[in-house]
Amino acid sequence: MDFDLTPEQELIRDTVRTFAQERVQPVAEELDLTGRFPYELVSELGELGLMGLPVPEQYGGAGGDTVSYAIAVEELTRIDSSVAITVAAHTSLGTMPILNYGSDDQKERWLPDLASGRRLAAFGLTEAGAGSDAGATRTTAELRDGSWIVNGSKLFITNAGTDITWGVTLTARTGEDEISNIVVENGTLGYTISSPMKKLGWRASDTRELSFEDCEVPEGNLIGPRGEGFRQFLEILDGGRISVAAMGVGLAQGAYDLAYAYAHEREQFGKPIKSFQAVRFRLADMATEIEAGRALVLKAAWLKDQGRAFAREAAMAKLYTGELSNRVANAALQIHGGFGYMEEAAISRFYRDQKILEIGEGTNEVQRMVIARHIGL
Repeated sequence: MDFDLTPEQELIRDTVRTFAQERVQPVAEELDLTGRFPYELVSELGELGLMGLPVPEQYGGAGGDTVSYAIAVEELTRIDSSVAITVAAHTSLGTMPILNYGSDDQKERWLPDLASGRRLAAFGLTEAGAGSDAGATRTTAELRDGSWIVNGSKLFITNAGTDITWGVTLTARTGEDEISNIVVENGTLGYTISSPMKKLGWRASDTRELSFEDCEVPEGNLIGPRGEGFRQFLEILDGGRISVAAMGVGLAQGAYDLAYAYAHEREQFGKPIKSFQAVRFRLADMATEIEAGRALVLKAAWLKDQGRAFAREAAMAKLYTGELSNRVANAALQIHGGFGYMEEAAISRFYRDQKILEIGEGTNEVQRMVIARHIGL
């Protein structure tokens, strides 16, 4: 067994870490307070090749592996979750359906702009009545005279309404017992995008509600064979769980970093609080759990890179790191005391950003359902 990163993976880690510290950290508080979408950071991430890290070079991507991608997402989340989820949702959910299931023409037409970060992609699965029960999709797409006529709505969709959004790959019923994936490009007549939704955390991440009313889409925008949408999006979610699990590790690491630094600075009873056993042991527990969570994420990513089954490990990693980030963010804020409860303290942002990691990309309860099936229950 070899736990060392390759030189290429180390370079990606160091590059993203430097970028996050020098470019993201100075504006993270402002982004959180204003909810401003960070177009300039997305552009720079695109120039670094990070908006299409796992996309093959022939389509304008960096040709990186899943381990490298997980490392990059972790390093971004270590500083700011809004920027990290913009990259992760665009890549894992927005771009991967095109790469994995699209035709050669679709890949050549759409992937170069997506992999470069010139355009952003979204994935429309969740509806008001279809979240954890993804098969309960009610949005419909009827084929008429060479076009899909889409009717319905989607909820909580990331990256759908920015100025550089290309479109959304949505799940729709194309028959009574049939779900397919269809691309609806932004600007299509009958496609309405709500104003940005206000959230507890991830405030600089673009989140919208989408509505479709007799929205006419070319027949050629079908992704893969008709009726394969359910299988496709389950596979997409398996891969996406790796990136969200990487976010869990990154958030925990970032919260730990803040608590560790504060424990050295803050003095009580005439000495730094790091000298008290209660604080030292809490930091020791946090460091141990983060290491365990990172190992789970990297194993799931490595299995995917090897072409082996990884769905169980991805669900385990997502479940564990979501709850890990909860424990670490809570403990880190406790170490900060009253100061941590103030919005000017970075740890308060980490605390708010954390909760969605136990909900998005499949709730903790859904992860336990997935894991239970994989262990024969």
